[in-house]
Amino acid sequence: MNKKLTVRIWTSVLSVLLWGLVGITAIIGVAPTAVALEYNKEILIEADFSGRDLTDSSFTKANLKKSNFSKANLSGVSFFAANLESANLEGANLSNATLDSARFIKANLTNAVLEGAFAANAKFDGAIVDGADFTDVLLRPDEQKKLCQVAKGTNPTTGRDTRDTLFCP
Repeated sequence: MNKKLTVRIWTSVLSVLLWGLVGITAIIGVAPTAVALEYNKEILIEADFSGRDLTDSSFTKANLKKSNFSKANLSGVSFFAANLESANLEGANLSNATLDSARFIKANLTNAVLEGAFAANAKFDGAIVDGADFTDVLLRPDEQKKLCQVAKGTNPTTGRDTRDTLFCP
């Protein structure tokens, strides 16, 4: 009788351990991981991405005219050749983003952080850059000059003056 009780106890213990292991494996396998999203070549006119974490996502050649990215985390995002005409990027984090050949015509970049972004060949005609931080952003000299004509303010996140980050005279 004592031997049967011992076998039952060990069987129960092993059963609990096995189900625990299966449960942990299922949780780890189903747990959501941070996944970069791809919106390449999508037409997303007036889309609302405000406040979202879109780290390392790709919007290559996407039409994002009048879209809202205010207060979004766009760190490492690719906006290569994207149309961001009249887009709202107020307070967005665009650090280390790829903005090459993107069109920010009349875009609102108020208080945005673009630190380390690659923006060669990007167009900023009529963009609002009050308080934007352009530290270490690669820009064409003509675009830099254009931005310096309208640059003002201090970025509330980094504490840097917009004109200083653009190396305005």
